[in-house]
Amino acid sequence: MSSGPKIFDRRLLRVRQARARAHAPATFLVDRVAKELGERLSAVLRRFEIAVDLGTPTDAVRRVLATSGKVGMIVAADFDATRLDNTFRRVAADEEALPFADGSLDLAVSALALQFVNDLPGTLVQIRRALKPDGLLLAALVGGESLNELRAAFAAAESEVEGGISPRVAPFADVRELGALLQRTGFALPVVDTERLVVRYDSAFALMRDLRCMGATNVQHERRRTRLRRTTLNRMAALYGERFSDADHRVRATFEIIWLSGWVPHESQQKPLKPGSAARRLADALGTREIPSGEKPER
Repeated sequence: MSSGPKIFDRRLLRVRQARARAHAPATFLVDRVAKELGERLSAVLRRFEIAVDLGTPTDAVRRVLATSGKVGMIVAADFDATRLDNTFRRVAADEEALPFADGSLDLAVSALALQFVNDLPGTLVQIRRALKPDGLLLAALVGGESLNELRAAFAAAESEVEGGISPRVAPFADVRELGALLQRTGFALPVVDTERLVVRYDSAFALMRDLRCMGATNVQHERRRTRLRRTTLNRMAALYGERFSDADHRVRATFEIIWLSGWVPHESQQKPLKPGSAARRLADALGTREIPSGEKPER
């Protein structure tokens, strides 16, 4: 497990996820992501014999893989493998310390789990090593623009009521950094894209109930340990309603989903041509005259 900076309290994360599962979990977001993952996988024209699902908080992704016709063995990796049913092979694994042998997997997928690892580059390196040459990583994680309304309302309320602010919404990854991160960690043909979902609620309190039912409330190491003041909470909800409501008085909550895909390098993959290897000049293709470097075009 990484010895670097600890952003998230992963023990607390597991406690809150277990509590959410034991009651009435809110699964609409992971269900949507699982469906999209299946559609993306359907566009890949090959079969994967051994696939692992890393940390997805429900079995939604595994159900999609099982019905895709593209996957043989499905391994469910979770810190508490005893909670998983026997439909799939199970292995106890933390996303920060993967137990898989080098080159043992054909496909690694993950839905809404990798945003909570403390060392995402380290986890991506471990995934790349566990994949075979020409193996695929396909993952979705919560992006940095998520819950920006809640973040702004909390900051304004705490500043007004308590004279300062504390971290309330996690600092998730920025989409602009993740493409370069895939390359740095050894993946070829990296693709990163994002989608934003706007969910409407009756109030900020309804949003916070959903976050609890996702097991996704604040687990930052630097979170404030004292109990949130009722005055601050009520002021936050009022500011949220004032700034982020629609004409029907329902409030908006943004969820940014960042999609990552990358392949382990293999000789069969497409590679860029070497500079100067083109068989035809660009000027000929455009039907224009090539202007040598340093020469000014005629007016």
